[in-house]
Amino acid sequence: MNIDELSNYIVIDQGIRFGKPCIKGTRITVGDILQWLSEGIPISEILDDYPLLQEIHIKAALSFAARREEIVKVIAAV
Repeated sequence: MNIDELSNYIVIDQGIRFGKPCIKGTRITVGDILQWLSEGIPISEILDDYPLLQEIHIKAALSFAARREEIVKVIAAV
């Protein structure tokens, strides 16, 4: 998923959850999704619990987190 596609699903707005990256149209953060997945909650259960979410949102959150990790590596290397 490229950066343009991510912008269709992820938004950073200082007025929503203190500027944490969120799924567009929700207050669900990328961090929330990562936490649920790390706790072993199945994607199907997350989607059932949060009907505004779609599987593409989960993929976008994972892609966003992976890209952020790459940015941190570049900054740390400088």
